[in-house]
Amino acid sequence: MLTILGFAMIATFLVLIMMKKMSPIAALVLIPALFCVFVGKGAHLGDYVLDGVTDLAPTAAMLMFAIVYFGVMIDVGLFDPIVRGILKFCKADPMRIVVGTAVLAAIVSLDGDGSTTFMITVSAMYPLYKRLKMSLVVMTGVAAMANGVMNTLPWGGPTARAATALKLDASDIFVPMIPALLVGLLFVFVLSYVLGVRERRRLGVLTLDDVLEEEKETETVLVGSGGSGDGKVSMRKGAAAGVGGAGSGTDAPEGAGDSASGDDDGFQGLDPNRETLRPKLYWFNALLTVSLLTAMIMEWLPIPVLFLIGAALALSVNFPHIPAQRARLAAHADNVLNVSGMVFAAAVFTGVLQGTGMVDHMAKWMVDVIPGSMGPHMALVTGILSLPLTYFMSNDGFYFGVLPVLAEAGAAHGVTPLEMARASLVGQPLHMSSPLVPAVYVLVGMAKVEFGDHTKFVVKWAALTCLVILGAGMLFGII
Repeated sequence: MLTILGFAMIATFLVLIMMKKMSPIAALVLIPALFCVFVGKGAHLGDYVLDGVTDLAPTAAMLMFAIVYFGVMIDVGLFDPIVRGILKFCKADPMRIVVGTAVLAAIVSLDGDGSTTFMITVSAMYPLYKRLKMSLVVMTGVAAMANGVMNTLPWGGPTARAATALKLDASDIFVPMIPALLVGLLFVFVLSYVLGVRERRRLGVLTLDDVLEEEKETETVLVGSGGSGDGKVSMRKGAAAGVGGAGSGTDAPEGAGDSASGDDDGFQGLDPNRETLRPKLYWFNALLTVSLLTAMIMEWLPIPVLFLIGAALALSVNFPHIPAQRARLAAHADNVLNVSGMVFAAAVFTGVLQGTGMVDHMAKWMVDVIPGSMGPHMALVTGILSLPLTYFMSNDGFYFGVLPVLAEAGAAHGVTPLEMARASLVGQPLHMSSPLVPAVYVLVGMAKVEFGDHTKFVVKWAALTCLVILGAGMLFGII
C-alpha cells in the first residue's frame, strides 16, 4: 500500500505542476501533507516536516547567501568580461548561444556544486536569452544536463556516495567511467547544437546592434502611434516569427511562450554604466571568488559558512555604506525568497516520503520485481533503474538504501561491485532536474522559468542522455 501511495504522491505532484494547476511551493507542501493523512500518519506530520527541514536547513542557508554573493558579484561587474566574451563568440546567433550555455555550464561544474554552476551560468546567459527572445527552458534544460554529467566528478557527490556505500575507492569508480561520461557530455553538446539550430530557425540570426535598433524603432513607432502598437517594424535578418514573439514559431520548444515572455528586465546585467559597478575592486572580487570556490572544493569550512562569510565581505567592501547594502539585499530578496521558500517546501515532501517509509517500500518493490534471469545483467538493470530512482528520491536514499541491495544481488551472479557502482552514476543527468534537488530551484528561479515548463522540456532529453552514457559504458566494457 505504501508503495502505491508513494508513486501516486509523486505522480500527483508532477502532473499538477506540469499542468500548472498548483504552484511548486503549494504542491510540495499540500500534496505530501494530504498523502500523509491517507497513510494514517497525520499525527506525525509535524515530526516528518521538522526532520526534513533539519536535513535541508544547511542547504537553504547556503543558497540564500550564495544568491546574495553572486548577485553582488553581478552588480559590481565581475562577470561582465565573461558575458562580453560569450557575446563576441555567439554574435547573437541562437545556435552559438545555446552551445555556449552547455560549454559554460560544463566548465563551471568543475567546482562540484550545482547551485554555484546554475547561478553563474544563468547570470551570464540570461541577458542574451531575454534580449533575443530565446526560449529560457532551452537554457535551463541544457545547463541542467551538462551539470548532471559533470556531477559524477568524485567531489560532486554521487561517486563519493557510491564508493562509501560499497566500500570502494572513488577513483576506481570514476576513472574508468571517463570515456562514457565524455560521450555523454559530447551528446549534450550535440543536442545543444540541434536545439540551437531550432532556435535559429525560429528567430533568425541577428547582431546585438540589430536587436537594439529594432527596439528603438519599435519605441519610436509606438510613440508616434499614440501607444496603440499598430505600427509595423520589419526585421532585416529575422525569420518570419520575429524576435518579438518567443512562442510564435511553429517549432518552438515546449514552454517557450511562457518562459520567454515578460519584461526584458534581465539585460540590465550588461549595462556598462550601471551605478553598482566597481571597476577598481575587480581584482579583489575576482580573488575573493576564486578563494571562495577553492575553499569550497578543499572543504576548509562548511559551504553555508563560506558563502555567509563571502556575502558579508562582498557587501562590506563593495558597498561600505549601510543604505547601499540594504539596497543590494532588497534587489536580490525576490530570488532569495523564491529559492529558499522552495527548498523548505521540498523539506515537507522529502520528510513525508522518508518518514512514512514510502521511499523504502518503493525501492524494495522495484528491486523485487527484477526477474531472476536478469541476475547476470544486474549492472545494466542498475543503470536503467538509476533513472527513475534518482529522480524520485535523493542521492542519499538511492546510494545508501538501494544500491547495496542491488550490488548484493549482482554479486550472487558474478557482477562486481565496481560495475554496479559505475552503472549507478548513469542517472545523474536526469537527477539534476528532480524536484528533490534544491539546486534546480536556483536554476528555474533565477531564469524565471516555471518548474513545470522546465520538467516537460528536459525530462525526455535528460533521460536520453542517461541512456547514451549507459550504452557507451557497455560498449567500452566499463559497465
